[in-house]
Amino acid sequence: MMKKLKILIANDDGIRSEGIARLAKAASEFGDVWVAAPEHQCSGMSVRLTIAGMPEMAVYRYDFPVPVQAAWSVDGTPADCVKVALRSLLGFRPDVVLSGVNDGMNAGHDVCYSGTVGAATEAALNGIHTIAFSMGKASAVDVAEQNLPAMLEELLFAPLNPGELWNVNFPPCPAAECKGVLRGRFPEKHSFYENYYTCLREEHGVQYLAPVPKVLTREETQEGSDIHAVLNGYISIGKVRCAAY
Repeated sequence: MMKKLKILIANDDGIRSEGIARLAKAASEFGDVWVAAPEHQCSGMSVRLTIAGMPEMAVYRYDFPVPVQAAWSVDGTPADCVKVALRSLLGFRPDVVLSGVNDGMNAGHDVCYSGTVGAATEAALNGIHTIAFSMGKASAVDVAEQNLPAMLEELLFAPLNPGELWNVNFPPCPAAECKGVLRGRFPEKHSFYENYYTCLREEHGVQYLAPVPKVLTREETQEGSDIHAVLNGYISIGKVRCAAY
């Protein structure tokens, strides 16, 4: 009989996102679920923390849209959510931490910037089994929802080395067009969203710049990489190792 797990879920899109509700619903089939997620959108924050001397964090109970043991909204970063839950809110050590499902791919070099992966990294640094989930775009949420149970069943007990986390990306296509799963994918050696900058104006010697993303094309990706898999219609499963290991 499969062990009933104690599961903590976080994300970076915020506690009101559709992706985290779908992940909590799928995870509840494998154990008891607690949620600690940011009050605000926190994409691109990586493992940023709120530390001593910075503004205090508000943490309050949240009426989550699917049944869970408890849910908290944290006015902090994704990594804060995991650290606060582990050190203050839960009163026990969860078996697993899940992060996502993020609205947007987290693959290639973007895993270094991702708040979704940042929350999972905080769990991995604490020696907890962890999985980050992302989808190519919110309009393709059905491919994530239909495949989450199988991904959880496969990865909740799949071994990881110290400092590693599982990174799952769902393709930006309808579920009916998903071609399957590619495992052992390595991070693409580029960012999917590469920022360049345009000068909006210059006043008194000060430039005001705005980021302009350049999106990687399928032809620019390397076969075997996570982005190559997703852009070709496959679910990508791979591992990410924390920089501390």
